[in-house]
Amino acid sequence: MRARRSCLAVPGSQPRFHAKADQSPADQVFLDLEDSVAPKAKVDARGQVVEALRTYEYAGKVKVVRVNACDTRWCFDDIITVVEGAGDRLDCLMIPKVEDVDHVHFVDNLLNQLEWKLGLERRIGLELQIESARGMENINAIAGASDRAEALIFGPGDFSANLRLPELTVGRLQPDYPGGFWNYFLARVGVAAAARQRPWTET
Repeated sequence: MRARRSCLAVPGSQPRFHAKADQSPADQVFLDLEDSVAPKAKVDARGQVVEALRTYEYAGKVKVVRVNACDTRWCFDDIITVVEGAGDRLDCLMIPKVEDVDHVHFVDNLLNQLEWKLGLERRIGLELQIESARGMENINAIAGASDRAEALIFGPGDFSANLRLPELTVGRLQPDYPGGFWNYFLARVGVAAAARQRPWTET
């Protein structure tokens, strides 16, 4: 496991930000192919992300790429292109909108094939984003679906949309709710992660 006290999100389709991210003091940098990239730019963004990983060291940082969700038309080629192009420079893939173990198994098995094909000596980890009611309901199974899992991430923005909560500010507390609105969901994520936590080693 690697320390993740701070995380910098970087649009994969904006090369001007890639060099700046290299100088960031953040513990983790993730190059994004999902929400920050317009549909028409997604294919080109893959090559830009590979170029960034091959050009910049991102020294001392956990290097992550967020691909598109497993039920989109982009996910498969996102993973293939990024891992074949820069798998030796990559620490983790971030998988958004994980809803059940089948999403995790799909990515896990695809990574197995790519690592064998490319002869990668270090396994690529997974960061799994929980962003829907179904994902939250299945979180315990999701957390244990692969020994590649290094982090569970709660995404309140898409989670709010999935629950049809009328909120425009991501993660804002509900003013009429008596207490911390997100506490229950965060606790579920924390318990699922802790129950499957492997011995801590910082690399």
